[in-house]
Amino acid sequence: MHASLLALAAIALWGSLAPLGVSLAHVPPFLLTGCSLLIGSLIGLVLSRGRVQQWKVPARTLALGLYGLFGYHFLFFIALRSAPPVQANLVNYLWPLGIVLMAPLFLPGMRLYGLHIAAALLGFAGAALAIVGGRDLQGGFAWGYIPALASAFVWASYSLLTRRVPAFPSAAIGLFGLVSGLLSLLCHALLESPVDLNAHDGALLLAMGLGPLGGAFYLWDAALKRGDARQIGVLSFLTPLLSTLALLWLRGEWPSASVVLAAAMIIGAAVLGSRVKD
Repeated sequence: MHASLLALAAIALWGSLAPLGVSLAHVPPFLLTGCSLLIGSLIGLVLSRGRVQQWKVPARTLALGLYGLFGYHFLFFIALRSAPPVQANLVNYLWPLGIVLMAPLFLPGMRLYGLHIAAALLGFAGAALAIVGGRDLQGGFAWGYIPALASAFVWASYSLLTRRVPAFPSAAIGLFGLVSGLLSLLCHALLESPVDLNAHDGALLLAMGLGPLGGAFYLWDAALKRGDARQIGVLSFLTPLLSTLALLWLRGEWPSASVVLAAAMIIGAAVLGSRVKD
């Protein structure tokens, strides 16, 4: 149960990503990500109580961290620029499904049962309904769907592979965020135009760094170290639902029937997935 609560806390923080992103829509995405990840890396210093030696991890562990934090965001932003955002976001949210279905491939001794698959598919259907709502998805294939699919694979595989490398403290996520943040700022310098930021932007970036692009990663890592990746993967379908609800709250709107149905499907999937015991 402790692992589920940690995962839900991370998911709740990720649910705030959309409204914060809307408020910072004028900030280039790589600049936003770079600043937020650097702020988030400070949490690692707090967790390690200033003992930077907790950030000393093998080179392959650091490579895995960069693969997850930097690789995921890089591919996702490329996808958003190269495909319709709603469809690209929907493809990206295959990552919880990937965690559930790939768990036996990445984690020896873990089996996949029919209820896991049913729960994952029901959860993805609910997530898709929360994202798409009543909108009509039209248009042909866009090459940006490829990096969107790749970003989903990267986050799912990163989440599982953290159990395959030598054990490291969650405080070391700060090192992953620090280097990934610097790489994101390099991408900003090479690919984006500079912008001026004001004090309000700084406060929102601080919230982004302490929340969805910082604190959530530490909670996620702690949850995966303690819990069942298959059940955590099913719970992750709550992310787009919470994100949609947060946007509706920001706009002062009430949830539509499709959002209510999506909530019921995702909660049902979480309950179904939690009933499976090895």
